[in-house]
Amino acid sequence: MRTIDQWLEAYGESHRHPLNKALHWACVPAIVLSVLGLLGSAPVPAAFAGLAPWLDWAALVAALAILYYFALSPALALGMLPVIALLLAGVAALGRLPWPAWQSCLAIFVLAWAGQFAGHAVEGRRPSFFQDLQFLLIGPLWLLAAVYRALGLRYSPAPRARAA
Repeated sequence: MRTIDQWLEAYGESHRHPLNKALHWACVPAIVLSVLGLLGSAPVPAAFAGLAPWLDWAALVAALAILYYFALSPALALGMLPVIALLLAGVAALGRLPWPAWQSCLAIFVLAWAGQFAGHAVEGRRPSFFQDLQFLLIGPLWLLAAVYRALGLRYSPAPRARAA
């Protein structure tokens, strides 16, 4: 398995142009919000409701993503918890609009992906997920890692000393 630094470096290779980076700062959170909203709009089995009233497909996928993030970087996974909470709050806000939330989420999804592909057209490189679908989960971490670096926070484990 790649380390978090290897994932972020590989992701960053196709995200160097300033416009592409700026579009990713807007579009990656919008895509995550829209995916959570679409998942949250999907019907859930009755067994879910019996376990917890808040348990839906969005909560399940978010929990699995956080577990994946913990395997890569516990520090970034902890940072993603409030990010996911804010995005789920955004989904709840979309649910208070006078039309179904899935409609807003679908529109956001399409527009955000259009922005992503426009950024990659400017970059002149294909999106990373064409190489490996796991990059779809790395995008949000790439943004959060930039925030950590700006704040001087560590997100990757210290290198282990080699035995002599």
